[in-house]
Order: sequence, then C-alpha cells, then structure tokens
Amino acid sequence: ILFEEPTVNLFSFNNPYGACKRCEGFGKVLGIDPDLVIPDKSLSVFEGAVAPWRTEKMSEWQKPLLKNGIRFDFPIHRPYKDLSKEEKELLWTGNQYFRGLNDFFDELETQTHKVQYRVMLSRFRGRTTCPDCRGSRLRKDAAYVKVGGASITDLVLKPITDVLDFFVHLQLDEHDQQIAKRILIEINNRLEYMDRVGLGYLTLNRLTNSLSGGEFQRIKLATSLGSALVGSMYILDEPSIGLHPRDTRRLVGVLESLRDMGNTVIVVEHEEEVMHAADQIIDIGPNAGTGGGHLVFQGDWDSIREQENYTVVLADELPARHSYTLDFLLGKDSIAVPTYRRKFTHFLELKGARENNLKDVSARFPLGVLTVVTGVSGSGKSTLIRKLLYPALMRTKGEYSEDVGKFDELSGSLDRVDAVEMIDQNPIGKSSRSNPVTYIKAYDYIRQMMADLPIAKARGYKPSHFSFNVDGGRCEVCQGEGQVKIEMQFMADIYLTCEGCGGKRFKQEVLEAKYHDKDVADILDMTVDDAIAFFKGNEDKLVEKLMPLQDVGLGYVTLGQSSNTLSGGEAQRVKLASFLGKGNSGKGKTLFIFDEPTTGLHFHDIKKLLAAINALVDQGDSVIIIEHNMEVIKSADWIIDLGPEGGEGGGYITFAGTPEEMAKLGDNYTADFLKGKLNA
Repeated sequence: ILFEEPTVNLFSFNNPYGACKRCEGFGKVLGIDPDLVIPDKSLSVFEGAVAPWRTEKMSEWQKPLLKNGIRFDFPIHRPYKDLSKEEKELLWTGNQYFRGLNDFFDELETQTHKVQYRVMLSRFRGRTTCPDCRGSRLRKDAAYVKVGGASITDLVLKPITDVLDFFVHLQLDEHDQQIAKRILIEINNRLEYMDRVGLGYLTLNRLTNSLSGGEFQRIKLATSLGSALVGSMYILDEPSIGLHPRDTRRLVGVLESLRDMGNTVIVVEHEEEVMHAADQIIDIGPNAGTGGGHLVFQGDWDSIREQENYTVVLADELPARHSYTLDFLLGKDSIAVPTYRRKFTHFLELKGARENNLKDVSARFPLGVLTVVTGVSGSGKSTLIRKLLYPALMRTKGEYSEDVGKFDELSGSLDRVDAVEMIDQNPIGKSSRSNPVTYIKAYDYIRQMMADLPIAKARGYKPSHFSFNVDGGRCEVCQGEGQVKIEMQFMADIYLTCEGCGGKRFKQEVLEAKYHDKDVADILDMTVDDAIAFFKGNEDKLVEKLMPLQDVGLGYVTLGQSSNTLSGGEAQRVKLASFLGKGNSGKGKTLFIFDEPTTGLHFHDIKKLLAAINALVDQGDSVIIIEHNMEVIKSADWIIDLGPEGGEGGGYITFAGTPEEMAKLGDNYTADFLKGKLNA
C-alpha cells in the first residue's frame, strides 16, 4: 500500500481527492441488498433465513455452517434479528469452517455466462451501503488515520451524543495536546450545541435532505450558538416547529443562553412554553388579514396578570381591542377536552416495521376515528407514517411507484379504505398563477358570475375573458401576471409592476364589467372573510365554496394570492379546505393523513382546525395526524406513541390507547405533558 501525506482534502467527500473511489462520494452502490438476501428477520439460519440458500443445490453452502457452527459458538437456531452485530458480520464474511455470503455471491459473479445465475443475482441486487466506506462517502485510506483509536469514518457514523462523549474523554500526549487544544475547544462547543438543541440522536453523516424542517432549523440555531457572538440580534421564525414539548423546553434553555451572552433574541412563536419564557410579549392582531395589523398588547408577565378585562387601550386612542393570546395564556379561553372518545371496530395493521430506527414494530391504526401519532423528535413517527403506512396503502391501490420502507405486511380492513389523502405542507402550486380560489374550484363561479353581467353579455364576454391564464381578457403586456420580468444578465432578475394594466392583470375594457361596483381584479383582492360578507345572500353557491377556507382559519388570505407566497401550514389548510368543500357521498371511506397541521397556528386557529378535522371524522372518514401539539393530542380518540427517545434510542411503540389511559403512564414524556392538559 502506498500511504499519502494526510491533507484536509483527504477527509472531505465533497472533493474528488477525498471521495470514496468505489461509490464516488455518494455512500451507496448497486450491490447485494442484505434485506433481499434475508427478507424475514424472524427466522433462524437453520429455518432458512438466508433466501438464496433455500434451494436444494444452494443449500450445500449452508451445510458447513450448520455442521460446524458449534465449534465457534454460532447460534444457528436463534432468529437473525436477535444475532449480535459480530454474528451477522460473520455470516457474510465466513471463517475457516465455512464460506460466507460474500464468497457465495462472488462465486455467482464468475458464473454469469449462465442465465439462471444472472437471474439469481438480479433478484438480490439493490442500492446498498458502499462496503469500502461504510456509507461515510470518504476514501478507504482516510480511515487509516486514527486519533484516540478512532478514525474519521468511525466518528461520522456515530450519534452526536457518542461523538461528544469521545472528544470529552479523549486522552492525548503533551505534544498532541498542544496542537489540538484550540481545535478541540471548537469541536466540543459545536457538538455540545447540537446536543443541547436536541439533535444528539443524529449522526454527523446524516444527509441534509432527510432532515425534517424543525431539525434543519435547529442545526442553523446551533451554528449561531457556535459562533459565540455578543451584542447581536437573533430573529427566529417558529423554532419550535417539529418539536415535542420536552425538546421545546431544551430549546428555551438554548434561547435563554443566547440572551444571557448579551444578545437580543426576537422569536415569532405560537408555542405556549416559549411565551412563558419570554421577557416581553408583543401581540399583534386582534384578528388576521384586514382585521389585524394592530399592536394589541405589549408587556411582561406581571403586566399580563394585571389585565382585568384582557383588553388594552392604545396610545393612538383606537378602541380597546381583544387579545386571543391573553385569553388562552390566562385560561379565559381554552380548547375543550372531548366529552367522549369515539369507539372503533375496524383497523389497519402494519407488521414488522423496521425502516430507519424502527425496531421491528407492529402498529394498529383504527378506522373511523381521529388517531394521533406522537413521540419525541426523531422517535420514528414520520418514518412509520410517511415511509411505510402511506406508500404501502397507495401500493395496494396501485398508485405508488417509489420505494416503500421495510416491513412484513399490511393487513386489516383494507376494503374500508377507498382513497388515501396525504395532506402535507408541500406547496399547492409553485407558479404565480395558482391561488387558493382556483385550488378550491371557486374561481369557476366568479368567472361565470362576471360573464352573466349585462355589460359582459352585450360585449360577448365568455367566462374565459375573466381568467388571467388564457388569451382574451387578460393584459397581454404582462400575460396576466401583473408584473413584467426584466432580465439583468449577470444579476438577479427585476420584477416591475406592469404599465399596461397597473398590476391588475386584466384589460381595461374587461375591468369595466362590475358586480356591485367591484370588477374581477377587486374581487380577487378581497380576503376570504370580506368576500363571504360581500356575496352572502346573492351568490350563495360561491359563499358555500369559500366557507371551508374560513372554517380552517384562512379567512385572512386574499382570493387571488399567489400559492408560492403561502406558508407550509397555509398550503396544508388550503388542501384540507378543498376536501371539506367536496363534501362526501356518505361512504366515509377516505383516510386522511396530516403531518403537523398546527404548524404556524395560534390557539384560536387550532380550535377552528380541530373543528374542521372532526367534521371529516363525523362524516365517516378516518384521520391520522402526526403531531406534537398537546391541544390536538388531548382531542384524539386514539394515541400511538413512539419512543422512548429519538434516534437509536427510539423506534419502539411505547403506548397505544386513549388519552385518559396514556395520562396514567409514569415514565413517558408525552404523558407527562398530557396530564396537565386533561386536568386543566
């Protein structure tokens, strides 16, 4: 072997010099997939766990292992899933008594001129972890350099908590200590901050695109902490997204330490725990959209408790305004605990889930009720629902082509689920032309209504004349965009308001058609609340279409607002509104899956959202919600809790039952916070 002088690039997979030669720095190669070779982990080697060795001819490979296993203490009757890491490794590498699976597949590779061996090999191939770099993406010889007995490959594959422990207890000789002193301070600080923001379960090698939004935001927060600035202003937009109340408490500690270092911390937040920790609360409102935009309250907790009537007269002598936030904080308003929990007879059962950190668990999902999946951050909730249950159900409908995670079987009342709807926070449309009113199919009514006006009929206008997506009535200067893009060659493009229509998107003559003094551009500029008030009594069909948007708390959104300006939580609620608007034929065979629908929601809006979701359940549909918010968890008919910790310490189902049963648990993070909500 030729050893090279170590340089920084040797330890970077983003550099051709340091990237693994076999997988080119991707960490995955096309090879033999262990999950295809050993599909049923509950079988022992003796019972035929190794799929390619089950045939009469290939079983010859297994016989030496069965015969000699006792010589090196190999448990041939123990299920594969219960074998130690070393025993599993031995099955692949072999020893002097038997040839392992690696030798077996190497032998098949030499026989590929025979069609049966080519077919056999293809049956067990898949995208697998690169054997040279163990998925670390670093070249093999980078692992020859060791500090304290560990290589960089060993460290990047460990959870951050373990890596921190390694560096804290690292013993170096005096010379090395001098060289590493400053570097070790920086390493320990950064790892400690990652651990403090609740990310200790992640490995340093984790791909960014596999992180949740909350995890990504907390990594950025840890970066800010690591810079150890003072006299700076930090502005955080809902850092508690995706956090369990236990982790929110740790996050508050991190924010307080930022403040104590001499920084100003401003947090936009709906989470009660964060509000309780604040030195000053600024409440904007009182309502959303046109009903908001005022300073309703500003003060510390002492002045909050002094609020007799929970209203404040402002300096500009505007009338006193009501604060929904203070109502909830002072217990004047609350989300009531349901008077009863719905019962169920039918359910779906997912058996043997073992994707990511799930530990071969089985879960039952009731149908016809509201089920909430809970657990600390990183416990395996999204994996169970988004990577296993949803794709497995879609595959039974013949509608899913992507990879489904590893599990044994999906059984139960599959005939009672006709459709599955994943209502996540992905945008409803990325172009500036898509908007909420189009998504819920209400724009058709508006166009028809405008085309029925006497002036429109006289001029021969069709409904299409009132659309900015097609030729006819739209402004042709900006193609109905309202803005004109100026390309700036090597700089970012500039968008200017269209001079032809003044940003109204329609031709002047089309805007002359007015419904009660409002042209089509004015109507699209109305908020949902204003539009419902404006059309009530005259255009009840249109009002009926718009009502679901108001029901899910989106009354402040304008009808024509571009979809690409909606937040993730708003996009999710527009999708919910579209399903509420469709109504139901009484079959009640749709399963709705929500991923943290309370993101960006105030208590007042959560109340509306729960009413909308319960309306789906009451019409006979089933709802599963992944959620950390205690108001939603206490409103569930059935809870499935994962944990007990995040990462490797999670992946078990720690509880399944009603909220009342859960509150009796002693050693459960979710139960600890739920008790207070049920007793309140």
